[in-house]
Amino acid sequence: MMKEHKKLERLMLFSEVAEHLSFTAAAEKLNISRGHLSTQIKRLEQDMAMILLIRSTRSVRLTPEGERVLTGMNKIRHDLLELERSAEHEGNKIEGRIKITAPAGFAERFLFDVFSKFKQLHPAIEFSINCSYTRFDLNRSDFDLAFRATSEPPQNMVAKHLMSYQHCCCASPEYFARKGVPKTPNDLIDHECLKAQEQTTWQFQQVEVPTHGWLSVNDNNMLKGLALAGKGIIRVPKYLVDNEIKSGKLKAIFEEQMPRGSMIYMIHPQRIHQSKRISTFLEFTQQYFDN
Repeated sequence: MMKEHKKLERLMLFSEVAEHLSFTAAAEKLNISRGHLSTQIKRLEQDMAMILLIRSTRSVRLTPEGERVLTGMNKIRHDLLELERSAEHEGNKIEGRIKITAPAGFAERFLFDVFSKFKQLHPAIEFSINCSYTRFDLNRSDFDLAFRATSEPPQNMVAKHLMSYQHCCCASPEYFARKGVPKTPNDLIDHECLKAQEQTTWQFQQVEVPTHGWLSVNDNNMLKGLALAGKGIIRVPKYLVDNEIKSGKLKAIFEEQMPRGSMIYMIHPQRIHQSKRISTFLEFTQQYFDN
């Protein structure tokens, strides 16, 4: 039994190395030394009488045998997550933690209100939300569900369409008073366009415009704050700034020239036995956005 236990442990270590294709990155994630990790993988290869990884001074790659073992380990990890989820005590009560990943702006604009209203109905519920831009694999992570802006939801997930939205170009009245209001999208080349990182152009229905600005940042809420402070023009999902536009704090431009809207989906793994708290939350959230 001890031997099988050690073999499973080494297989789990191997799967981390195989996912990262790096002993250093895997060791850091596992919080163990690189030397210990390398030793364990070598012992695993000896036990299985096969080479799983081809190592060089600069890279690590999988052998065909390593690919097959990784595929099997991914299934085992998925099954373990499902076992953990199915073993949770649910009974007839709706209680426990719901773990979610979602874009920060969408969470602030909608989800915090959804959470608050749901908790009023079910006080024993707690929420945990990750607002990074990482698109986690829900079959391998412990997130219960995700909210994603996409036109192509993953085929191996259950995806429920919640809403469509368009992007919006806007700035503060103070900025336009100081710099003038651009009359066409091409006029943006003479303006301070604050952008998401790696975004070099802004797309409109008829034209794609190269934009220039003094700052790029990978957070739409920060961009909104900069626009409110009069620092430049931004292009963000309209739901992030609709209240500010209604109140006059921001002014939208080129609304009729924006491209077709994007979509937000609620995504979760396909499960034979869905927990009561998750199924109830999914139904509640769908109704929230349908109303």
